[in-house]
Formats: sequence, C-alpha cells, structure tokens
Amino acid sequence: MSVKRISPLLAKKILKNNTGLLLDIRDAESFEADHDSKAIHINQDSLPAFLANTDKNATILVMCYHGNSSRIAAQFLSDEGFTDVYSIDGGYEMWNS
Repeated sequence: MSVKRISPLLAKKILKNNTGLLLDIRDAESFEADHDSKAIHINQDSLPAFLANTDKNATILVMCYHGNSSRIAAQFLSDEGFTDVYSIDGGYEMWNS
C-alpha cells in the first residue's frame, strides 16, 4: 500500500487555504462529540454520494482516530480514482494536540 501521508500541521495549512476536503471517518458518536469545523463525516451511508459527487482531482485529507484506518480509507479512495489523497498521521488524537 503506497498511501501518501501528511502531518496534521501541513493538513491544517492546506485547509486554511481552502484547497482541500477533510474527511473524518470516525464513528458518528465521536464525530458528534467533537470534530474540526471543516470536517465532512463519511460513513458507509454517505460514501456513495461522496464518491458520485466529488471531483476526483480534489485534495482529500482523511482522518480517523490514530492514523491507521485513514490509510486504508485513503487507499480505497485512490483505488476509486481520486488522484490527490492523504492519510493524516496520528489521526484526530494528533490533530488536537
């Protein structure tokens, strides 16, 4: 698996410039409890619409809890034809630290 990885700091810079989409793949309870204001919650129910309606060339930043599941999700999105996908190292835990 050759997923591109990105630090939370660099991911935040990309979002500050409004050039990326932040996907939060944590469970709904965790997302509702706390999430970045720019995050889009993606789950099995919302995934088909996201795949159908999102520009394949958009910069996609994927966040999970600790940075493990996001690598799998980033690989999946790459396999679906997205060209600029990153897994955020350390996940939400590092994002907030």
